[in-house]
Amino acid sequence: MGKKHGPEEIIGKLCEAEIVLAQGGTTGDACRRNAVSEQTYYRWRKVYGGLKTDKARWMKGLEKENLRLRRVISDLTLEKPSIINLG
Repeated sequence: MGKKHGPEEIIGKLCEAEIVLAQGGTTGDACRRNAVSEQTYYRWRKVYGGLKTDKARWMKGLEKENLRLRRVISDLTLEKPSIINLG
């Protein structure tokens, strides 16, 4: 499996790719320069296209907070005693 890229690194590579494309290069050229497949490039562009690095950091923080809150809710749900009506 390949290297995991962080959001800031992905946005940087997308910016580099846009420069190559603006200079008349092809998508394949931009992908080779960034050492990623075209499929990865298009997936990144779909998710991170148009974002600046500060927005990516903010989004990553929201994802972490969301995960933390999900765990808290899960823990509270497990601690709640189940009431079974046997009558």
